[in-house]
Amino acid sequence: MKSATKKLSAEIAETLTGKIESVVTGSKKIKKSIEKAAAKLAKKVAKFEKDTLKLKAKEAKDAEKKAKSNGKKEGKKDKKKSHKSEKLAALVAAATSKVSVATPAKVVNVPAAPAKPSTSKVKTTPAPSSPVVTAPENTESNN
Repeated sequence: MKSATKKLSAEIAETLTGKIESVVTGSKKIKKSIEKAAAKLAKKVAKFEKDTLKLKAKEAKDAEKKAKSNGKKEGKKDKKKSHKSEKLAALVAAATSKVSVATPAKVVNVPAAPAKPSTSKVKTTPAPSSPVVTAPENTESNN
């Protein structure tokens, strides 16, 4: 029996060592694939961080440019507004400094020019003159 148990224990030991070796080799493969994936992920993260920094820098530059251009535009607008307000003030001052013209006391009506004869071909007939009957005057010769 001792030899049977020795055989059995040797077989168990061989199978266990074989299985352990296969697990170890499998875990080594898994470990290598995990390391590869981690390296790829690290590269992608580094690239993403780099792109993010570039994007932030670009946005900052754009914001500075906008601030500068808006400052220039506002400066131009302020200049135009101040120029317009100066012109307006000058016009108001000129208008108020002029002596106002006194209105004439008597308005003279200018007779209108005679109406032009119409060019249409409408014939107008003069109104018929009716005989004017006058009452005889009482004079001394009639009595």
